[in-house]
Amino acid sequence: MNDLLTRPRDQKIIIALLLAGIVLIVYAPVSHFDFVDLDDDLYVRDNPNIKKGLTWDNMGWALTTFREGVWNPATWVSFMLDYRLAGLDPGTFHLTNLLLHAANVVLLFVVLQQMTGALWSSALVAALFALHPLNVESVAWVTERKSVLSTLFGLLTLWAYLGYVRKPCWQRYGGVLGFLVLSLMAKQMLATLPCVLLLMDYWPLKRLGKYWKEIRERLPGLVAEKLPLVIPVAAASVLTIRAAQSTQQALPSLDTLPFGFRLANAAVAYLTYLLKLVWPANLAVFYPHPGTSLSLWTAALATLFLVGISWVVWRGRGSGYLEVGWLWYLGTLIPVSGLVQAGGHSMADRHTYIPFIGVFMMLIWGAGRLASTFQLKKAWLLAASLFLVLTLAVLARRQLSYWENSATLFQHAVEATENNHLAHSNLGIFLLRSGDVDQSIDHFTKALEISPHFAPAHTNLGTALRRKGDLEEAVHHLLQALEIQPDIPEAYNSLGIVLAQMERTEEALEYFSKAREIQPDYITAYYNSALLLEDQGRIEEALQLYREILILDPSHANARQQVAVWEKRETVDRRQETE
Repeated sequence: MNDLLTRPRDQKIIIALLLAGIVLIVYAPVSHFDFVDLDDDLYVRDNPNIKKGLTWDNMGWALTTFREGVWNPATWVSFMLDYRLAGLDPGTFHLTNLLLHAANVVLLFVVLQQMTGALWSSALVAALFALHPLNVESVAWVTERKSVLSTLFGLLTLWAYLGYVRKPCWQRYGGVLGFLVLSLMAKQMLATLPCVLLLMDYWPLKRLGKYWKEIRERLPGLVAEKLPLVIPVAAASVLTIRAAQSTQQALPSLDTLPFGFRLANAAVAYLTYLLKLVWPANLAVFYPHPGTSLSLWTAALATLFLVGISWVVWRGRGSGYLEVGWLWYLGTLIPVSGLVQAGGHSMADRHTYIPFIGVFMMLIWGAGRLASTFQLKKAWLLAASLFLVLTLAVLARRQLSYWENSATLFQHAVEATENNHLAHSNLGIFLLRSGDVDQSIDHFTKALEISPHFAPAHTNLGTALRRKGDLEEAVHHLLQALEIQPDIPEAYNSLGIVLAQMERTEEALEYFSKAREIQPDYITAYYNSALLLEDQGRIEEALQLYREILILDPSHANARQQVAVWEKRETVDRRQETE
């Protein structure tokens, strides 16, 4: 038995199983977590296409839709598969994310070990990736399926590339290209993957050589080798920009947020991520962007630190892992650095899921070199490694607990950050859904005190005031939301309900119609229109809308019941006329 465990192959299998096992144990509570009121409703819970399941029509929709300002067909298909397995059970969606993360951890270990031959260093990098608290967001948030799925295919791209390097042929290169395309179809985070492969050529694959003369001679050929991979990257990038521009979350112009401030925020974010890597405290689902109020001195100091780290890496060049790890971090973070700003965040924990792999390699291989230099005993190294892994496991489990539901998530975000308008607004949404209207109004009001032009908070406050019966004030906030952002379907729908309560029927129908126009699959607006038309005696128009609802969502019980009731009445009426 002992002889078996000393075989390299058996050691790899045992380590892979241990890595997968600790991930499953630490993240096990996600199976009981709920969806959260931040994109989970838009991506899954209230998405009629997901509820249609995996059909050929839905596959076509996934490939062509720009819903929510993204082009992520592979992610949509994975959600459809989950729905087919267990309906809208949130535990199933969470477990899929967990299994994908466990697969990523094992794949990272396998790829690094095969590339470097370093068993324990590869295992420790995979363990850091598995358990660092900043990676919790990518695993515990259903919407971030796109990150874990994209990373799965990205790591498979590295694995396929290793096979191609060992035995070059067009079939193996096709595997590299295929996995890259799938990664980009899940999320465009790995748009820099061709550059990562070039880094791998330098270290650990050592295809570039060690000396400048060798590098200059071999670099053009290795760059040319990667050029076909640039084609899907360019196509995916164009689709991503078009998707963002097609929604109400379109990319802000340079007039709104000048490039200088974007660059300054990127520098601060790069450094802040590193600080949170070392001290993962006050992690939150949303970090508000400071906009033009960002201190340029803070940005200058962050830039100075980054330049300093780069200088140290340059001075220590030759080891391979330092240069590659640092460039991996700097390069893979570029797509989400905020230079092309999308959304109101300054940074996000989920953005480090892939970039931190480079930093982990720097730390672990660097620690190994120091241990060798100072001739530290293996017992000390093992104890330090176990302490690190257990500490991260405890911190990851604590961070995971905040993702149990919207209340715990956004309450923690309010406490962990300052002036977080989105956290207050989304906590208000949870309270409103729970029936605590007064508390929800307090949070919506707080959100608007922080950010008076935050249109979703005006929409939510208008909805809450409507439920409280303050219709005039509700109309005021809903109209204000539409003045700030004219294409919010929820605001039009809520305004339609208010106007219907005020017996302004035609105006209400116009607003419901506008909501459907902006979001053609907005079932709530269809249903509200149909109810109002039915109440007005316009049965044929109401029936038409009920039937359209059933096309969008065949499982919509209320629409099906209404259609059945009126069709039965029509049948009875025809019989009576015949008799």
